Parts: sequence; structure tokens; C-alpha cells
Amino acid sequence: MIPTPELIAQGNEKAIARAISWVENNHPQAQNLLMQLNGNADVIGITGPPGAGKSSLVNALAKYWSAQNLRIAIVAVDPSSVFNFGSLLGDRLRMQALFLMPNIFIRSLSSRGSLGGLSGSIIEVVDVLKHAKFDKIIIETVGVGQSEVEIAGLADTTIVVSVPESGDEIQTLKSGIMEIANIFVVNKCDRNGAAAFASHLKKLAHSRSTIDWETPVLLTNAVSENGIVELSDAIDKHTQYNKGNQRMNYLYAEKAYTLIQKNRMQGIHIQTLKNEIETLRNQNNFNLYSYVASKLQKA
Repeated sequence: MIPTPELIAQGNEKAIARAISWVENNHPQAQNLLMQLNGNADVIGITGPPGAGKSSLVNALAKYWSAQNLRIAIVAVDPSSVFNFGSLLGDRLRMQALFLMPNIFIRSLSSRGSLGGLSGSIIEVVDVLKHAKFDKIIIETVGVGQSEVEIAGLADTTIVVSVPESGDEIQTLKSGIMEIANIFVVNKCDRNGAAAFASHLKKLAHSRSTIDWETPVLLTNAVSENGIVELSDAIDKHTQYNKGNQRMNYLYAEKAYTLIQKNRMQGIHIQTLKNEIETLRNQNNFNLYSYVASKLQKA
């Protein structure tokens, strides 16, 4: 099947899936397809450390929105091996309850060595899903820690998920990932220390608040679905606030920069670099900076 813009806009799942595969694998016709796409949808990024319950939170939100007859797309980014870039794509295993829901589309992506918690083709994937007229697009990041700030440059609303054991107030203040949150979520709120940790986050949020927005701190238990309605309301409120925010201009500039950077890097592959470096190092005269300079001259 050739994924035409018309089929994607009709919500044809085979066409959507094939289009995503095209942009992931740099298909020769992918660029032409992307130039014909347009659309708008709320993009919600969910990030946080491993074990915080991000997948459970995605499950609960998707079920809640599905019950409201909204069309939901979920993009779950899984970590890849630093050696062969393979990935288990295990988030699918945690979302089995959503598979049979007709208005939910799930796609797992491998980070393929990307260090920012996302996949290198995530921008293009999201644009395909926007053209497919989904109401909400949820992106669940790898969960690698403070380097995941890339999600702030892609999502309309970024949710940082933590658990009561995430650390004391000083650790929270030092944590760079906390600076990207539009909404804080303390998940697994039935555990000891949840209220105290939420209080620390509220102090942090208040100290960085503006006249128009103070980052809310919500307590949830994704497994029992407690706090999901309040989280949905907070997302909707932030979406309305963000529509008139000049930050969108910065987001589009970031997207353009990333696409230009990716285009300039075409033809440069990490495996090729590894093989060349291995050969040169065996000659005992390898110099990393001279090697990089030679690559830049050819680019």
C-alpha cells in the first residue's frame, strides 16, 4: 500500500503505519509525502525516570479520552542498544488493554541511539499523526533522565511524572528535567511521602510561576485511575493557555532546525563511522579531529 495523504487523512491505519515506516527508514518518497501533510492535534509529552509509571499513566489517560469518543494516537519510544540499536519495544506489552479499542492507534519507536529520550524521526511521525486527524497524540519518552528535555521542544504540554521516592527538595531543585514541566505528576500516590514530595514540587512551581501560569502538581495512581480526570482537566487548561503563547514560535524554529540538521546529516551513518574508525585505528596513526575534519570537507 502506498500511503497517500488522502488515505492518512481518512484514518486508514495501514496507510498511517506505512507512512510512519517510510519516515523512520528514510524512504525515497517520504520527503514528498511530508510536504503534502498538514493538520493540528494536541501533543502531550509524558516523561520522567524509569519506574515512575509513565506507561500506566498513558493507559489511564487513553482509556479516559477514548470513553469520550476522542481519537488517540500513542507513540511509545523505547530505548535501543548502544551497540546494535535494536530495541525490545516493550511498551506494547504494557498497553494490551488498549489494542482492541478502535479509536486508539499505538506505535512503538526505537530511540535508535538518540540521546534526547526520543526517536530521531519523532517530528515526522507526529506530523503524520496530525494529518490523520487524531484529537490527542501522546508521546511517552524513553525515561533516561535529565537529557530528555527534547520533549519540551515537541509537545504542546509536557508532563513530568515522578514518584514519592524521587528525592528530597534539594535534589528536585537540582534536577534539570523538572524545568521543562508544564504539569507535575506524583504517581503512585498511595506510597509514603507522596504528600510531602508534592509539597516540595508545589514550592518549586510557585517560585517559577508567571502571571498567567503556575505549573500544577497533581497526585495520581494510574493503576487505580485516581486523579486521571483532574490530570485531563489540567492538560486541557494548559492547551488553552498555550494557544496564545509565543513559545510556539520557538517550537517551530526548533523543529525547522532539527529537520535541517537531519537533512545535512544524510549519508552519515554511525555503523559506517565505526567501521572506518576501526580500520584507521589499526594503522596506529588515528586522530579523531583530523578524521572529523575530513568528514566535514566531504559533507
